[in-house]
Amino acid sequence: MCRFLAWVGEQRYLDELVLDQEQSLVIQSRNALIGKTPVNADGFGLAWYSDRETPCFYKDTHPAWSDANLKQLTHHTRSRLFLAHVRASTGTATSRNNCHPFGVGAWSFMHNGQAGGHDLIRQELDAMIPAHLYGYRFGATESEAIFLIAQGEGLDADPVAAMSRAVARVEAASRRCGVLPYLRFAACWSDGERIFAARYASDRYAPSLHYRRCKDGVIISSEPLDGDSDGWVEIQPNTAIETEGSVIISHAFEPGRALFAAKSA
Repeated sequence: MCRFLAWVGEQRYLDELVLDQEQSLVIQSRNALIGKTPVNADGFGLAWYSDRETPCFYKDTHPAWSDANLKQLTHHTRSRLFLAHVRASTGTATSRNNCHPFGVGAWSFMHNGQAGGHDLIRQELDAMIPAHLYGYRFGATESEAIFLIAQGEGLDADPVAAMSRAVARVEAASRRCGVLPYLRFAACWSDGERIFAARYASDRYAPSLHYRRCKDGVIISSEPLDGDSDGWVEIQPNTAIETEGSVIISHAFEPGRALFAAKSA
């Protein structure tokens, strides 16, 4: 699995969350406290927004804790909205193109989870990506495929529903090949103004996801960044959230319900 965090609010230096917290993302890369994979050393990535319409990305295949450039970059870069991710591969190669976050236009996306039997359904997932978006298929992960399928499902018009439809399509493919777990999904995605996040699984093991309201913004993270348990809210399975300034809007996120409704129709 993987670990990630996101920030939206007043400008802040990236290292304040990526490096300087009690349980910062870099600490999670070598000692995650929640989830089945304590070490997340198969690369890392950042996406941050400034005055441009599109985000800037920095990725590498080194473990996050050993990258001196990451320390320099996060120490000198401020942003009002950024995503950060450390990767633990579930089967695909350790390569820059497989590191999160992924991007198309103003959108960025990162994921923690897996689709069962990905090696058996990879071609099918590729076929779900619209032709005009396939040029953005740089890597080989199911995560990138889900993001591009969601783009084709109308991410611009309805970011939560489009992502839910994409997850349902990928889960359906996994169920057809019969490899467990069919789908585990915790993700963040952003258009540069808002952050969306969702937590879902086809079984009872949805990857962890939390958020915290601060006086100057919102943090979303795979696990709390400190020991203040009262300050963090666990996002429940089958739920998506959307930030609107410092306000958190909650949505139902139930790809499985749509999947079974389609089967019974």
